[in-house]
Amino acid sequence: MAIHDTPGRPCDSAVEMNELVLPTHTNSLGTIFGGQIMAWIDICAGMAAMRHARAQCVTASMDALDFIAPARLGELVNLKGMVNYVGRTSLEVGVRVEAEDPRTGVRRHTASAYLTFVAIADDGTPIPVRRLEPSTPSERLRYEEAEARRGQRLALARERARLRAEHDQRAGRDA
Repeated sequence: MAIHDTPGRPCDSAVEMNELVLPTHTNSLGTIFGGQIMAWIDICAGMAAMRHARAQCVTASMDALDFIAPARLGELVNLKGMVNYVGRTSLEVGVRVEAEDPRTGVRRHTASAYLTFVAIADDGTPIPVRRLEPSTPSERLRYEEAEARRGQRLALARERARLRAEHDQRAGRDA
């Protein structure tokens, strides 16, 4: 059986990375730029996607990025990413971000995000991704939630296409 025929487990895609909040990462309030957190989230999620797909993966979208609390200068930032759902060529990855005070060890949840990646061949065309087989209650819940988010994304894409077509039709009448 080829590697792409063997389903993957969410836990096998897990990535954990740590960063230190430096002065170049912060604003005048001494808190981290949101864009810096977004960049780290994208890297963490991309590694999880590639770990599952065993192929290069590119970011297609970042959904529901929620900033919950700021990370501050000198704190440690811990990012945990894992594949939640796999379609034919796409994967959803969830990332949880925590900030840690290195003096006390106290951690607090600072951000969460869901990202969609597409696995690609060397020529940049999408390629199929092996199935995902959630095995724990937590993995199954994340899979089902991701399926619901995928349905919402697809419904939103259809609605946007409908609105664009309606707009283009009106614009043609007004010309």
